[in-house]
Amino acid sequence: MSKKNDLEHTSTTLGSQNMKSSQRMVSVVEPYELPEGWKWVQQNEVCKLSDGEKRTGTEFPYLEVKYLRGKKEKDFVSTGKFIKAGTKVILVDGENSGEVFTVPEDGFMGSTFKALEISNVNENYLQYFIHTKKDLYRNNKKGSAIPHLDKKLFFTMPFPLPPTLAEQQRIVNRIESMFAKLDEAKEKAQNVVDGFETRKAAILHKAFTGELTAKWRKENGVSDDSWEEKKLQEVCIKEITDGTHKTPTYVDEKTGVPFISGKDVSNEIIDWSDLRYIPKALHEELYARLAPQIDDILLSKNGARLGKAAIVETNMIFDIYVTLALLRPNKKNIFPKYLWRVINSPSIQSQIQNHLTGIGMPNLHLRDIKALSMFVPTLPEQVEIVRILDIIIEKENKAKQAAEAVLEQIDLLKKSILARAFRGKI
Repeated sequence: MSKKNDLEHTSTTLGSQNMKSSQRMVSVVEPYELPEGWKWVQQNEVCKLSDGEKRTGTEFPYLEVKYLRGKKEKDFVSTGKFIKAGTKVILVDGENSGEVFTVPEDGFMGSTFKALEISNVNENYLQYFIHTKKDLYRNNKKGSAIPHLDKKLFFTMPFPLPPTLAEQQRIVNRIESMFAKLDEAKEKAQNVVDGFETRKAAILHKAFTGELTAKWRKENGVSDDSWEEKKLQEVCIKEITDGTHKTPTYVDEKTGVPFISGKDVSNEIIDWSDLRYIPKALHEELYARLAPQIDDILLSKNGARLGKAAIVETNMIFDIYVTLALLRPNKKNIFPKYLWRVINSPSIQSQIQNHLTGIGMPNLHLRDIKALSMFVPTLPEQVEIVRILDIIIEKENKAKQAAEAVLEQIDLLKKSILARAFRGKI
């Protein structure tokens, strides 16, 4: 086969988009050179879309998207478009238009599907190929209210066709063998990611029940009875309060002062990436009442981040909204990072959930924040607890990040495998 440049066009006789019997000359785009014996065809030569067989009277499962994804219980209907188990269906409506499923049982096809009637090609080979084009189909949907699969794009898609069904099956077997190994690795990595919060909760429980520092107490002659139960207000040097209740007018960064709210407490730290700014005159009024400083704890009182606490680690001047409560630790008896860690622990988080009020948008009142209880060891033991937690949680964070990187890499490897497969290189 002579070498061709990318996007070289060749004319060949193909059936029309709707697979009509009449023939016409069309130009097939050849995106890249294929191995000897392979050929480029339009996708409409190997499949067409069908509505299935209309039936009524007998109940069958309703094969809709949520059910096929395992996110909904099986429903039964007595009329619809019947398809047999093993049929491949493609989403033609909605955001995920172009996604292909293999139905597990006889049933009535969901309204957002069309059945794929496949000929002259291995069904799984075709499904894997369509999967490589899912982003293209999604980015080229038709319609504004309910987007639809661009059928012209789908039918005229250049399709790399190996010469025999045996060769197609060999490629499918190779893909599935490599995917199986990757899926095994993916499961292990996903378990690390999914188990992060559970492992972290267990570590924090040991920390704030004294188990983590039992050896330290013995080595330092500290009694196990040294822990005392305290309310949050008791460990703060000033009255716990919240930010301004006024909804400010915002200005740009050049003329304003940073202003944060509960939404800016993310992953137990202050997220400075999406700041808003208030006029300097308003800042002076607010700052005179409440001036956040290093080692203060900011606790989100409502919204998606409700209950999460962050510690102030900067001298930057800023103001806070009513959705944040400010706690100023009394450093004579409470280590700020200990207070921050304990507030984010399961013990206090469960107390917070028990104190929530309001429907739709739950709130945490200041009086309830002040009354939250915690166990407090000696100051040196608090420092030791934080030291150990920093080491352990950092290791867990690195393990989680590594697992997330593996998951991303697996997805890239799968794309690479498919790209090579349809070039005849596996």
